[in-house]
Amino acid sequence: MLALSVAPPRAARARRRPAWLPAVAALFFAGLTFWLGQWQLGRAEEKRTKQAAFDVAAALPAVELAALPTSAAPFSRVRVTGQFAAAYQIYLDNRLLQGRAGYHVIVPLAYPGGVVLVNRGWLAAASDRAVRPDAPLTSAPVTLEGLLVPAQSRYLELSERGVAGPVWQNLSLARFRQWYHGELPDWMLLQTSPAADGLVRDWPRPDTGVERHLGYAVQWFALTAAIFVLYAYYGLWRRFHAPR
Repeated sequence: MLALSVAPPRAARARRRPAWLPAVAALFFAGLTFWLGQWQLGRAEEKRTKQAAFDVAAALPAVELAALPTSAAPFSRVRVTGQFAAAYQIYLDNRLLQGRAGYHVIVPLAYPGGVVLVNRGWLAAASDRAVRPDAPLTSAPVTLEGLLVPAQSRYLELSERGVAGPVWQNLSLARFRQWYHGELPDWMLLQTSPAADGLVRDWPRPDTGVERHLGYAVQWFALTAAIFVLYAYYGLWRRFHAPR
């Protein structure tokens, strides 16, 4: 007695599978990877624009900070004479320089007409992280030159535990203003003038990482092309040319 197969014919199975499903999936993932590629190109262009502004500002003479308009362009070169507020100096942790961990040293500088946060530079961390960082300040008036940049930190802080005395994980202007009990501008001065304080002021170029963004963009666009090729073969050509 012959056994009867209950499996539906291959053509019937093919008819049961929605033909639009692979097409929708291919379009979705192709659109997603293409958007990610465009986003990486946008990040690269953003850094190029910042570098262009940096190059223009670097070619200009430094101006007095008190005379600078509030609408000053980023990376403006300024000069300021004032006094450090030593009681409010903080150390931003986990800042790397050539692969070595350290701190950025941030302190307010009061000058006639206002106050500005100054990033004095990078301080190497001790091998024993239990040792608190220390970057002594002079109590005498100082004259600094530097670049104005937005006073912000690029690191994510998950909780208030990111603050441990003078060591902070993140620069929060709102928290600093509350602690300082005074107004602080949205700008910060990256000190470029030399000082005998042992700090490193090797600030990265704004266009650092452009090549990496371009490389990521090429990878995402390659994935977009691969999705279309795979769908054209498996979703179209094999569907209509495979043996029945």
